[in-house]
Amino acid sequence: MRHPSIQNLKSKINMASATVSKQSFSTQLREQIEYPSGGVLSKVLLKDNNCQYTLFCLAAGTEISEHTSTRNATVHVLEGGGIITLEGRDITLEPGIFVFMSANAPHALKAEENLAFLLTLSEMSH
Repeated sequence: MRHPSIQNLKSKINMASATVSKQSFSTQLREQIEYPSGGVLSKVLLKDNNCQYTLFCLAAGTEISEHTSTRNATVHVLEGGGIITLEGRDITLEPGIFVFMSANAPHALKAEENLAFLLTLSEMSH
């Protein structure tokens, strides 16, 4: 079974502009959280040659079907709750949970309530 890439998901996700910077940066993540009435709102907070840091805000009941990414990724849950299915294993998402996903690992997500997390995409080590 072929999994859609994260690139294909971008057409389904409302994405804010990227901040490309080599300068230091700080923000209060709680102040950046805003939930859409339905679906996903994402904000690329910072992007450089190696990593992309994106705040995802999902409305309760939103599901992202199984897909893969060509990059390593981490999810750090800030608030809310849901389930991520990673390589066939369900992981409960709640504030403070940190998940590492290796490149090309199939995963899907369901927000059981409004859910906010920081997604970091990084290049695979060679």
